Amino acid sequence: MKIFSADAPDFADFFRKLRSRGAAFEPDLLATVAEIIRDVTLRGDDAVFEYTKKFDGHLLAADTVEASGEERRNAAAAVDATDRDILQLAASRIEAYHRHQIAGDWSMTDPEGARLGQRVLPLSRIGIYAPGGKAFYPSTLLMAAIPAKLAGVGEIIVVTPSKDGRLAPLLAAAADIAGVDRIFKIGGAQAVAALAYGTRCVPQVDKIVGPGNAYVAAAKKLVFGQVAIDMIAGPSEVVIIADESADPAFAAADLLAQAEHDEMAAAVLFTPSEELARRVAAEIGNQTRRLPKKGIIEKSLAAYGAIILTRDLAQAVALSNRFAPEHLELMTADPEALLGAVTNAGSVFLGHYTPEALGDYIAGTNHILPTEGTARFSSPLGVYDFCKRMSVLSFPKAAFDTLAARTERFARIEGLDAHADSVRVRMRRDSEDA
Repeated sequence: MKIFSADAPDFADFFRKLRSRGAAFEPDLLATVAEIIRDVTLRGDDAVFEYTKKFDGHLLAADTVEASGEERRNAAAAVDATDRDILQLAASRIEAYHRHQIAGDWSMTDPEGARLGQRVLPLSRIGIYAPGGKAFYPSTLLMAAIPAKLAGVGEIIVVTPSKDGRLAPLLAAAADIAGVDRIFKIGGAQAVAALAYGTRCVPQVDKIVGPGNAYVAAAKKLVFGQVAIDMIAGPSEVVIIADESADPAFAAADLLAQAEHDEMAAAVLFTPSEELARRVAAEIGNQTRRLPKKGIIEKSLAAYGAIILTRDLAQAVALSNRFAPEHLELMTADPEALLGAVTNAGSVFLGHYTPEALGDYIAGTNHILPTEGTARFSSPLGVYDFCKRMSVLSFPKAAFDTLAARTERFARIEGLDAHADSVRVRMRRDSEDA
């Protein structure tokens, strides 16, 4: 694994490459996805079934595209009892954490006597994209569905590519635990298009959440505006800030845990300790040899992995804030002391015994996080993502009288005479009645 100095001349080029990886979609990919979306809008289910046959290798029909209740029960029943207990534990912790995010209506009465407020309303129907191709993640389904349920969403729909048209047992069990209403065995850009525009079989949703491959991410980007989306999920990433108190084996293991996702994943260690840097690099070599996904890890680390020597921890935090990582681990003697300086990160893991894997599965915080620097302005998925806010205002006559003349004037300043007249007509009526 490469070791850089943060002050070296070549560091700036590497850091720029790191921050921009995967940030832009290839024009050919976007064009392909746009054509799939257009086809689905024109031909509906027929297009969805054809693309499923083309990309997933099996044929679906109107009576098989949705997993039946019996199919869901049979699939979920195939899950080992110990594994189901783990899913249930994760679900209970996710629910307990996200319950704190529930927001209610509020109102206030201003000095003029007007009542102003806000209603918080759940979305009617949402779609969750649950990966189910090369890998499937029941944890992601729990992370998306449980906050939606807590928000009060009326109907929760899952789309997931299936192998030979069969539902993955762990996804079925997670959907059962999380209270998912319907599951459709479709994936890719065609599934995103079906959710966004609706077909005979697949109902239109208000929002699409959940990560997928580059085609799914591009499709979400292109349908945004027709529906809401959570984010454009890019390659995963971790930054570790560590001092001499860190265990090299821990740091190496956590970097490798990120690198095994795919060849575009980024795993970066910032440390002021040259000794720690050397020992972590050695540990990475030793641990990589034992891992099944050695090939993916080596490609990921060669392209987007690095150990970066900094002058001090303050410089490490400053560089991390510029990177705005999805995951940030603070493996220092006093991580709480650094937390206040962290301004850009999706999720922060404090201390030597808080590995990212806890947050991925069972801690309770959400692992659907902003990537590729979007933690500068985005947040983890939560209950608030499944709600909309509605303003409410009520002016009694006395409050109207207080603000009417200035409202009329403001409207005329902007050249909107009908707006001004809608206030003026009420002011005239008052003078006539007098």
